[in-house]
Parts: sequence; C-alpha cells; structure tokens
Amino acid sequence: MPVSRPALKTVAGQPGWSFASSRAQAFLTRTGGHLAPVVFKLGRRSVQPFSITPWGKEPLPGQPTMLRVARGDFFCVPFGGNAEPFRGERHPPHGETANRDWRLESLERAAGAVTLHTSMQTRARRGRVDKKLTLRDGHTAVYCEHVLSGFSGPMPIGTHPMLLFPDQPGAGYISTSAFKRGYVVPSDWEKPEACGYSLLKLGAAFSSLARVPASAGGTIDLTRYPARRGFEELVQLVNDARQPFAWSAVALPGEGYVFFAIKNPRVLRETVLWFSNGGRHYPPWNGRHVNVLGVEDTTSYFHLGLAASARPNLLTRAGAPTAVQLRPDRPLRVAHILGIAAIPRGFDAVKSIVPARGGATLTSRNGRRVFVPLDLGFVQD
Repeated sequence: MPVSRPALKTVAGQPGWSFASSRAQAFLTRTGGHLAPVVFKLGRRSVQPFSITPWGKEPLPGQPTMLRVARGDFFCVPFGGNAEPFRGERHPPHGETANRDWRLESLERAAGAVTLHTSMQTRARRGRVDKKLTLRDGHTAVYCEHVLSGFSGPMPIGTHPMLLFPDQPGAGYISTSAFKRGYVVPSDWEKPEACGYSLLKLGAAFSSLARVPASAGGTIDLTRYPARRGFEELVQLVNDARQPFAWSAVALPGEGYVFFAIKNPRVLRETVLWFSNGGRHYPPWNGRHVNVLGVEDTTSYFHLGLAASARPNLLTRAGAPTAVQLRPDRPLRVAHILGIAAIPRGFDAVKSIVPARGGATLTSRNGRRVFVPLDLGFVQD
C-alpha cells in the first residue's frame, strides 16, 4: 500500500493537497478542510460542480476563517452559527473543523483507489476528528468519511456541499428521496433592516418542495433553480430513517449531468437546502453570491448551532433528533457520497436512485435511466 505525503499547493487562494483517480481530481484546503475544486471526467468533458466564493483572495477583517475559505464541501462539528455558547463552550461558525488547520496524516493508494487522510484535535470540546476522502478509479464520486472519537455530549453535525448553477433561470431540477416533513427556517434569518432578503414564511411546514408557503401568501416552487434573484431561502427536510439510504439530486439537462449526494439517514437525519441567490447585501456577500445551492446533510436544528440544536425545538417536538449523542468510548462514523453522472437528452428531475449491480440506477421523472458505478454500501451502518 504506497503511502505518501503530498506537498502543499495553492488553489484559489488557499494552500492544500491535491489527489486524483482515473476519473476525478480533487483539492482539499488545509484550513477548514474545504473540498473544491473537484473535476470529474465525463467522457471527453470535465465537470466541476462546486462553488468557490468570489472573495477568496480578499482581506476579510472581523469575518470567520470559514467564510474566507468557503468552497465546495466541508464538515461541521458543531453545525451552525454557534453564536450562543453551550455549557461554557464557544465554537466558531460551523465549528473548528470548518475553520482551523487540519493535519495531514497520509495519502494512500491501494486497490484502484486513493485516500487522503487528515485529522484534527478539537479544543472547544476535546475530541478528535479523522477525515478520509477517497476517489476510486472508474467512479465519478468522492467517498467522504469522518470519524468522531473521544467526544462526549450532544452535538449537531453536518456536511456543507455548495453547488454552482448556470446563470440561467430554472436550469436545474432539484429532487430528494421521500421525506417525512419539511420546514422553513423559523427565525434569525435574513432581515431587510440588515440588508438581507427572503420570501418564505418563517417556521412554515410543508410536504412538497414544489409547494412551500410564502410570507406574502400562496406557495413557492423550490424544485427549479436558479430562481428568486435577490433572495436567500433556507429549508430543512426530515428524512425517513427507515430507508437504507437517503439522497438529494440536482439534474442539469443543459449541462448534460446530474449531481447527487447520498447518506445514511440514521446518522444524518435531516437535509438543509440553502438557496443563495444574491439576497445578502452586507460584506462580504454584497449581492454577488448568486446561483448557489447548499445541499447540506445534517443532524441539526437548521443552521442555528449547538445550543439551539441541543435543547427542545420545533423539530424535536415533531420527533426529529437535532443532535447526535456522542460517547468517548463509541466513535461515530459519518459517511456520505458526492457524485455526478452523465445524463441523456431529455432527462429531467431524478425520481429515484436504486441499487444496481456494481452501482446505482438513476431514473428521471419522465422515465429515462442512467447507470453510475457506485459503492452504496459505503454509507451503510
């Protein structure tokens, strides 16, 4: 098993490590462990689905490190803003794992795969997080694994993939596996007096992404994007933990591919969808963060942080856990898959993702199918 220690290189203003397989090349920032760019090979084409903020090389006095680095996917412990302390603990936005430097452990190549292993010893609450990112030859996917060890007590956790859409209204079709209930963020969201704007009815419940209550009455369809330029929206879906896996998908017919995120719904119990389309007119956003969708798999109370997630809230009263209970003698493995697949002409919203020999079959709403090489067992218990 060849093991190496790759040299640091700088991409989009951040030092980090590159690693590659036959069909993917990825970059992980040392600071915050942010994954992007990731370039997938689809035949003769190269596709890079993740967003990288436009202010990456700008000085951001007074802003958290996470915001300066923000790109692609990063792991959050604890997930959320964390403005309110919890039992004397003070965590930065989305936790130390999204802000501090990670330590390089190894880059291993074995059995047609390459794995980048980094780790972090956290300080606000003592524990260790091991991050392992694997690319497999022949697969257009990143297999992401985080292991939390030595921690004790409640903790909201979550992934944070951010996708960049074409600058064309309705270019993408958004769909998910069946969910039990959806909710609009209940409070502490964008406010006009603070130069932030949103349209959805705070705290509203819904059962379909196509009909989400609006603050002005009626409903809004969240299944097509980009839309609602000049506004930011945040909703959370409570996944069905009885399913073997849960998924979210974005089909981009004009670009010829579909993005998908797959997880274990017994570990990551909810999905947060963040529609960022120029609704923040305060620094460093300044109305220029547009056409971005966050597809964030969590066990959390929206983005509201540790204190709000650890106490009773709207979701826990509905029977949905918003924090994992950590034990120092029982490490927690959190696994998710981020991938893409080429789609034929006419493929619209993903209706289903089901196991197939050697991978998975994605079926669109209008009946078209694609096969993608994939190891769905990676996310199982």
